Amino acid sequence: MKTVYNFSAGPAVLPKSVLEKAQSELVNYENSGMSVMELSHRSSLFESIIERAETLLRELMTIPDNYKVLFLQGGASMQFTMVPLNLAQNKKAIYVNTGSWAKKAISEAKKIDNVDVQVIASSEDKNFSYIPDIHKEDIPQDAAYVHITTNNTIEGTTIYDLPDTGEVPIVADMSSNILSIDYNVADFGLIYAGAQKNIGPAGLTVVIVRDDLIGQADILSAMLDYDIHAKNGSMYNTPPTYGIYMAKLVFEWIKEQGGVSQMEKQNKEKAAILYDELDSSALFSSPVNPKDRSINNIPFITGNDKLDKKFNQEALAAGFENLKGHRSVGGMRASLYNAFPKDGVMALVELMKQFEAENGGTK
Repeated sequence: MKTVYNFSAGPAVLPKSVLEKAQSELVNYENSGMSVMELSHRSSLFESIIERAETLLRELMTIPDNYKVLFLQGGASMQFTMVPLNLAQNKKAIYVNTGSWAKKAISEAKKIDNVDVQVIASSEDKNFSYIPDIHKEDIPQDAAYVHITTNNTIEGTTIYDLPDTGEVPIVADMSSNILSIDYNVADFGLIYAGAQKNIGPAGLTVVIVRDDLIGQADILSAMLDYDIHAKNGSMYNTPPTYGIYMAKLVFEWIKEQGGVSQMEKQNKEKAAILYDELDSSALFSSPVNPKDRSINNIPFITGNDKLDKKFNQEALAAGFENLKGHRSVGGMRASLYNAFPKDGVMALVELMKQFEAENGGTK
């Protein structure tokens, strides 16, 4: 099998050892004669998988006892509706607009008639290349929550220091930097994340929610009600069983690596290699405000669309997969999640140096 470096923003690279473990258990899990994909979600074998997954996640993120952990479906996009539906009916919902996914979250919340959606800060004026200031005095203290996107996958910005929101809970879309930056869960009212970046395969969504925030609203659909999912242990309906199993394996791997703090350390080291090259290059550059730069998703450009296209073509031919930037930003984007190897970043930098030498070194 040829070696490739997968820079995909999601579904993204998984640890090789996790894939090999899953492969070894694919046909016959725990001598059951069945694959995990064939196990009943009501079986004792699967119950041990989901219980272990939750226990590990609680340990890795130091999740307090008064928070529920839910394993759901529908992606982070489903949470754009579930969050305001469960938390903000007949209330104000405050949003910070820092990119494409935040815009979608705002749009979905506005579809709920009895939710008063207010956007208090935005970086759209500069194509979301920075994190806007969030002022406590702009936050109504009777609001249901303040919604932030901790890492903007497309634009390459991150909120490292959480805003002071007073008594208003913070709700965070943490899809692309969960388990890669060591946030304090107790600083949030609710965290949600699609799994396909740092947790496992696409199809699983993790929700971590403070228990006093749920069960307070009338929800038309049981499938959209956090309280029902919590009371049923994430098994109100058939959960994404294989995705939860894979998440458990990834959680075990992260624990073996030294936990989330070690993941953050490694991710900062990987990102620094690429950012150092971008800052010293005469051809490539980062369009993102330096203090807000993501360590997980790093967009970069030459400033010349033809050169960007040429570089993407040469990178693909050399085994660098999914390096092309999002269509709304252009250029290139390197997604360096927990499982992405340091060797891949170093190889990318060497390719950039070679390309720059061959193409004049001018933007």
